[in-house]
Amino acid sequence: MSYLEELNESQRIAVENIFGPTMVIAGAGSGKTRVLTYRIAHMLQNDVDPFNILSLTFTNKAAKEMSERIGKICGGQDAKNITMGTFHSVFAKILRYNADRIGFPTNFTIYDTQDSKSLIKDIIKENNLDDKTYKASNVFGRISAAKNNLVSPEAYASNDDIQSEDKMSKRPEIGRIYRVYANRCQKAGAMDFDDLLYFTNILLRDFPDVLHYYQQKFRFILVDEYQDTNYAQYLIVKKIAAAYENICVVGDDAQSIYSFRGANIKNILNFRQDYPDFKLFKLEQNYRSTKNIVEAANSVIKKNKDQINKKVWTDNNVGNKINVVRTLTDNEEGRVISTKIFDLKQSVSPTYNDFAILYRTNKQSRSFEESLRKLNIPYKIYGGISFYQRKEIKDLLSYFRLAANPRDEEALKRVINYPKRAIGKTSIENIIISANKHGVSMWDVINDFQMYPADINMPTKARIYEFVTMINSFGSEINKLDAFTLAEQITKSSGIFKELNDEKTKGPEEVERVQNIEELLAGIQEFVKSDDDEELKTLADFMIDVALLTDTDQEKTEDRNHVSLMTIHASKGLEFPHVYVVGLEENLFPSQMALNTRSELEEERRLFYVAVTRAMHTCTLSYAGSRFTWGQSVMCEPSRFIDEIDAQYLEFETPNRGNGRSLMGGGFETKIRGGLNKPLNSPAPSLTPINQLNTNSNRNVANNDKIMVGTNVLHERFGKGKVTKLEHNGSDQKAVIFFPHHGSKTMLLSFAKLKVLDE
Repeated sequence: MSYLEELNESQRIAVENIFGPTMVIAGAGSGKTRVLTYRIAHMLQNDVDPFNILSLTFTNKAAKEMSERIGKICGGQDAKNITMGTFHSVFAKILRYNADRIGFPTNFTIYDTQDSKSLIKDIIKENNLDDKTYKASNVFGRISAAKNNLVSPEAYASNDDIQSEDKMSKRPEIGRIYRVYANRCQKAGAMDFDDLLYFTNILLRDFPDVLHYYQQKFRFILVDEYQDTNYAQYLIVKKIAAAYENICVVGDDAQSIYSFRGANIKNILNFRQDYPDFKLFKLEQNYRSTKNIVEAANSVIKKNKDQINKKVWTDNNVGNKINVVRTLTDNEEGRVISTKIFDLKQSVSPTYNDFAILYRTNKQSRSFEESLRKLNIPYKIYGGISFYQRKEIKDLLSYFRLAANPRDEEALKRVINYPKRAIGKTSIENIIISANKHGVSMWDVINDFQMYPADINMPTKARIYEFVTMINSFGSEINKLDAFTLAEQITKSSGIFKELNDEKTKGPEEVERVQNIEELLAGIQEFVKSDDDEELKTLADFMIDVALLTDTDQEKTEDRNHVSLMTIHASKGLEFPHVYVVGLEENLFPSQMALNTRSELEEERRLFYVAVTRAMHTCTLSYAGSRFTWGQSVMCEPSRFIDEIDAQYLEFETPNRGNGRSLMGGGFETKIRGGLNKPLNSPAPSLTPINQLNTNSNRNVANNDKIMVGTNVLHERFGKGKVTKLEHNGSDQKAVIFFPHHGSKTMLLSFAKLKVLDE
């Protein structure tokens, strides 16, 4: 068969084995998606009914690409008959078919994170709790973790260990907030993302006929990125697969980096315990990176104890060694990396799309943004506000949500007075009070003030009645009109389009808002026309698609030529010819919060492995000697991960500041490996003494010779202090200074802005 001829031997064997429990361990760049796709195609070619196949991915984009590939091999209709999509999208459909069994309407709304946090904020306020102690994001995270571990509000409240943890964190009311939050979601006919997994488990647990139906329907199950599954996902898959055990999981334990989202690496490590007769296939040939990059990554990840042994290799060129760049400060790091990108772009002539800067946390982007702008290098930061989270889009989507489900309280609160219709904040609060008092939804109250009285004057009630009538008119058309026709009608009738058009003259931001609305409508029109199906595609159908978009799916694709800036977590699944992994310092990467246990450190090491293996041709690592944090210059040590790479794959560079050239103009001197275990401020041959550099005059360098042990000094932030220890290491000197109100601080004298006191 022609498609099998496109595979290497390891890939082909994994594709041909279609029966029984199977685990495919796919190293970075080893063609994992191709194997998963061709395996499904091979099933279809061997007469497996497409209606019996369930394929679960982590992004809609991946599912769509796989479906298109399968369609080309086996025909489009077979591909359409496969149940393929993200965990959340597949389970949302299952829940809609069975919503009445678990007390939800079939048209339930799906709350995004912003909706959930908004509701939690309201609950915290209504219960007179301190919003600084009970931060909505922290409470939401706690509730999310409970749901992902299938802990109900009742179980949460009765678990002594959980209650003890909440009391220790001085948040003993989280259990009560969780209970109220769950009740309010149910009243509003809404589920959050975690509920889609939580209630699917409830459905399969409490209704054996439903479980039996899906066990018979999905006789073949394939799961992509299995190392990223959480407990709730794991349990659903295990239950459905129990009847036939034709389950194939694909992933890489070395790329398990999402424990903060609930991912459990034990799911993939313990697969053999769940299915003792499983077959294991390893995809170890890397098609992406050079030999130096592959071997360097291998030399680091082998330090992890919890892993499935494999040896990733490649037939690609040896390539350049990994550059390690050491700079004095984080600002200099931004300038140096930007200059390297500029120079490489000129000499090798790739597009700027070939470059990516990866960092551990979003806050690190500042120095790179500033430096890239100075060199007129176009860039894009990924992980910012998505298209569907923009205010004007959220406003219009709220009207769409209300058309499908008028009990959606977050949507109702958002637009009941937008565009302005003189329904004030106090009136809305009184509606909420009445709803809570009578145990009904806000929609029930505003539909019948006689049944559910609220302290609202008659003119306001009349305006609310007009709003209710409008929403009811939208709802009456939800199953009659196609998505685009109704969306266009709502955009005009709600007053949003007029409101935004009236603001267009105010400036470019207002013009962009109108353009965003037009783009949304164009997307809905494309949704209606996307398939050949004659079945009516409603606005409710479109809203389901939007609600289930993942972070990756929401990124707007642009043709613009730019350098990509993103966190390493966001880079997973991507590849770039030239990658710069920056901020490789202890307590930053690995993160200070991940050094408590071996398992946390091993996840940080896996994150570093993911960063390095994004690179195809060149990989550069950089670290700074000091970093400006919370208004203070803090000394930094190079990350242990640099030291864990075998020396033969590294090439060290230090900016050459002694030739009079500007840092922005480049000029690097290659150095051999060494000195990583020494203090960073130990002298390097190429470094010019700091007092000969063009430093900022306010650093008080002239005072350094007056500072000795016992000297009293004044710091801008920490006040008066006394020097208790000095370390003289050539040009870079640091001091340990005791501040009565802040304790001991270690500072680089060149940057500390200390003033010597005479007292």
